[in-house]
Amino acid sequence: MEYAIETFSLTKIFSDWWGRSRVIAVDDLNLKVRPNEVYGFLGPNGSGKTTTLKMLLGLLHPTKGKAIILGGDATDPQINRRIGFLPEESYLYKYLTARETLDFYGQLFKLPAKVRRMRIEALLEMVGLKAVANRTIGTFSKGMARRIGLAQALINDPELLILDEPTTGLDPIGTRQIKDLIIELAKRGKTIFLCSHLLADVEDVCNRIAILYGGKIQAEGDVRELLRHSDKTEILTGRLSPAVIEKIKQALAEEHAEYTIGSPIDKLETFFINIVARAQQQAVPTSGAESKTHISNFLSAGANDRANREALLNQLVSASDERPAVPDTQQVKSQPASLSPADENLLKELTEQADSKPVVVTRPTQTKPASSQSDQPNKSILDELTGRSNADTKSAHPGDSANA
Repeated sequence: MEYAIETFSLTKIFSDWWGRSRVIAVDDLNLKVRPNEVYGFLGPNGSGKTTTLKMLLGLLHPTKGKAIILGGDATDPQINRRIGFLPEESYLYKYLTARETLDFYGQLFKLPAKVRRMRIEALLEMVGLKAVANRTIGTFSKGMARRIGLAQALINDPELLILDEPTTGLDPIGTRQIKDLIIELAKRGKTIFLCSHLLADVEDVCNRIAILYGGKIQAEGDVRELLRHSDKTEILTGRLSPAVIEKIKQALAEEHAEYTIGSPIDKLETFFINIVARAQQQAVPTSGAESKTHISNFLSAGANDRANREALLNQLVSASDERPAVPDTQQVKSQPASLSPADENLLKELTEQADSKPVVVTRPTQTKPASSQSDQPNKSILDELTGRSNADTKSAHPGDSANA
């Protein structure tokens, strides 16, 4: 597979009720997205980005042209199951919890129950929603909904991840986490097709970009090459003494070059992240989403390792179920920790009679000599229990009372 996404003269024209052409949303689009790259798809509102995404995913039929995704058609279930998609709006069931939402999407991909449970917990931890996993989606903020939306896009461990405005509604911490996640996913062999209006985010994570306007690509190429000013030179050094700075100014004046000398300034995002990280180190409590910087292990390093990865996951999950048997707590509580000799004899006697009739044992408080009459049943009590009168008892056979 030479390209993860490839389009040939892809065109979409929206017509009116009479079938007359009205709007050319996408016009003769030719894209080539290589595997294992982060590709930025940019453009102002109405430039055709969302229409292109829908045609790539098979949700919208093109007027002309063709799109090939992962070597096939996105409407093919075998291709579709290898794609993860985060739409611009998180269309999630508000009455489901975060854990139930991920379980629902995992079942749609027919993931085994053990693998599904493992991935759900890993993704909740990764997006910082482990503490609120049992809250319903309807109670989430927009940023938290975007986090769970990203988790559902990764539940099937996709080879191609299509993200439409992934950082919308996120705070700077969440934005930084998503950017770090995208970079790490690319390192692990994923292909990311990213649409965003936040150009600073695109600049940080994308290898190549395309700028769309009027349904046509106006510029395309490597981000650094497109942004580089070849007619200017930038020098970054450590702190210099005033004497050295004066010599540099004289040299620049001799070259008749325009220059600006000053101290470097951090981006506001970097300053914000450092302040929050310092507060986290001091264990300052917060009721918001947690900040996580790691990535789930099941998001593998490449498609060739998929079979080995699934086998390893099944082995690990099955091994977790082979735990040593835990004794019944009721049985443990029923046995005293230490027994006296008298109690041991009593327990032995009860154990020997366990297979026979139930035995009721009353331990006397004081030891008395055994009486010969204690072995004989009380006849008056037997008569009352059997309903016999004294006259009937005398007339009966002597062995009847014993049988009764």
